[in-house]
Amino acid sequence: MHIILFEDEHVRDLFPTSIARPAFALNVGTYRLIDLVQSLDGSVEAVVRQYLNGLMAADYPFLLGRANGENHSDSEASAHEPPILVLNARVVPGVTVLQTLKRLIGEGESCVVHDGDQLVCALFFRHNPFPSHFHGTSHLLGIIADIDLPQRNERIPMLRYAHDLIRYQSSSYYIENINFRLQNGNYTQILDGVFAAAPEQKIGQYCVFDAKHGPIVIERGVTIGAYSYFKGPVYLGENCKILEHSAIKDNVTLGATTKVGGEVECSVIEPYSNKQHHGFLGHSYLGSWVNLGAGTCNSDLKNTYGEVVMEYSNRKVPTGLQFVGCFVGDYAKTAINTSIFTGKTIGACSMVYGLVATNVPSFVNYAKSFGQVTETTVEVLIQTQQRMFQRRNVEQRQVDIDLLRSIYEMTRHERQLANEPLSL
Repeated sequence: MHIILFEDEHVRDLFPTSIARPAFALNVGTYRLIDLVQSLDGSVEAVVRQYLNGLMAADYPFLLGRANGENHSDSEASAHEPPILVLNARVVPGVTVLQTLKRLIGEGESCVVHDGDQLVCALFFRHNPFPSHFHGTSHLLGIIADIDLPQRNERIPMLRYAHDLIRYQSSSYYIENINFRLQNGNYTQILDGVFAAAPEQKIGQYCVFDAKHGPIVIERGVTIGAYSYFKGPVYLGENCKILEHSAIKDNVTLGATTKVGGEVECSVIEPYSNKQHHGFLGHSYLGSWVNLGAGTCNSDLKNTYGEVVMEYSNRKVPTGLQFVGCFVGDYAKTAINTSIFTGKTIGACSMVYGLVATNVPSFVNYAKSFGQVTETTVEVLIQTQQRMFQRRNVEQRQVDIDLLRSIYEMTRHERQLANEPLSL
């Protein structure tokens, strides 16, 4: 089996969550799509946005050729014998999806699956139609479109907008995923419904674990402060630190090396981010290297109890959801006592103060409630990145610096639009 993951034009509607990572690296219900795809036991390559190629080569060295911006030789290309699975990187990482893909593969028939006019996946069993080099996703999709493959009517959901991360995080996908993790991992039940990768888990005194609605999974190196409350399902990644008097409940995923305190509900916090002070985070997504200042809170419910409508690229998009929080890009920061309104996005590398009542572009100091929005230079963020990495004993690589420069350039239009009505 050879697998080709690809990003299409709609990946930008996932910003800011996908601005600094490939779509297949977004976490839903404790898994990323790349994690589940690897369980199919095949070679994997990816066709992603060009500015991510350097990061891909550094962070995903197991991905082949085109994922790393390289070309296959003709012999390498022909070596990828069928079956070949072409899979949209926006497919929701869920065990149900994995089972559907395994069933299609097991049937051994070439086919294609669409969601409206968007390609979800294609399977080739009789020949390899792909050349050694793709000229972007459009080339890949064009090849598939020119082949008359039977259409299959399968339910394989995809992430269309950033709020879909929370749609599926709060769905049955979470329970299915975390149970699959327990079935295939090496965990010890240390309390009723509480499973740890390390039998001797560091848990402070007077903690309460409620696993009636789902398990609580604790990876190695996790420390839990006293008087903390957990209501499952909850997943605590490797080396994350839970501060005392924390409340972590209802479909929470905490990535590796995160520091978390206060109240967190139905949210994803990617690796190396901090929310270690008092404050509420609900139905939200935080990228990596985010820091929420003390007292930062977000709203995840409108006062009217109505449907949340989000804004993406100046387009109003009804979510169909009553609970939607905030979506924060990598390296963003909030000042103390920041308040974030329902359904707002905060761009990568931005610093926000006061009330966040509108979407925030990338690379700005946002203090709109105080009458000021100013641009942050990329050089300042490169220095900040270096200091953050040093604090966690992480090496700052050239690919990390290049990524910041790329995001800065590609988000210039956001800052221009944000400043037009201000005239401050």
